[in-house]
Amino acid sequence: MSELTAPPVRARFPVIDIARGVAIIAMIIYHLCWDLAYFRFIPADVGYDPGWVLFARSILYSFLFLVGVGMALGSRVPTDWPRFWRRWGLLVLGALAITVATLFAFPDTFVYFGVLHAIALFTLLALPLRRAPSWLIGLIAVVVLVLPAVFSNEFFNAKAWSWLGFWTVAPPTNDLVPVFPSFGVVLLGLLAGRWLIGSRWSTRLAAIAPANRLARVLQTMGRWSLLIYLVHQPLLLAVLFPLAGWLQPQIAMRQTDFLNACQRTCVEGGTTPGLCTTYCQCGLETVEANDLWDPVFSGTISAEQQALLDAGNRRCSAVIYPELNEPK
Repeated sequence: MSELTAPPVRARFPVIDIARGVAIIAMIIYHLCWDLAYFRFIPADVGYDPGWVLFARSILYSFLFLVGVGMALGSRVPTDWPRFWRRWGLLVLGALAITVATLFAFPDTFVYFGVLHAIALFTLLALPLRRAPSWLIGLIAVVVLVLPAVFSNEFFNAKAWSWLGFWTVAPPTNDLVPVFPSFGVVLLGLLAGRWLIGSRWSTRLAAIAPANRLARVLQTMGRWSLLIYLVHQPLLLAVLFPLAGWLQPQIAMRQTDFLNACQRTCVEGGTTPGLCTTYCQCGLETVEANDLWDPVFSGTISAEQQALLDAGNRRCSAVIYPELNEPK
């Protein structure tokens, strides 16, 4: 086949866009659940529960891996530098917007090096490696992935250096994607994309086209992933914030939190579960009747409030142990 009739090299594979679309949906699901937990619609500890953390990390690493794959596929055609820098500039602006927004919304845990910050930096770091030998890319990837597992220092606990990833205590932030080990995932994607280009699967995967509406929607979401990332949280919050103010799920949830904590402490003290349930329900009535929610959950209790709690504890103890009411 002559050069004039050879099929053009495609920088994008529809299947990669579809995969990115799946990752976007997973991310929206995670953030929706995080928001629901934050507003106390659900009791899940989305930010710290191991299962949820694994889910979040899987989504993050999927995005980073696809960044590397996309860079490898894009290296087959001449780089449109004006387009590249426009998209990179949008990444930076999006990252700055998230930092500013979270600084106002969550000043103690604002996002200073999240997903978009990381992708913007990792894209630049990976640029000179696109045509490097595969063994060199693999070596750097291994070092980046393994180093934080064998080295850490308190110096990196500070926000100014925590983005590198060598902290001993994770810094307080709603999203942090450290260079080590996260950049290693991008490099693995770069290697995978390079392998794909040189394999017999390249032509087959490039030829895959969305065959149904779902696949086309996923492909479109993958192509517009940056925009979706930027707007989905404001849209979710625009719905959930007023809904939480109307339904006030935190009231029902604080009752559940109180009863669970009381039950656990009571059983650990040697009382049977059935009696503990009765005792804790009685204690809940004391807290609500005297409006002691803030003192109980903050731990700042005045002498007068403590007297009310002590009186309630004596009354509830007498409920489960009637003999305490008998005159001596």
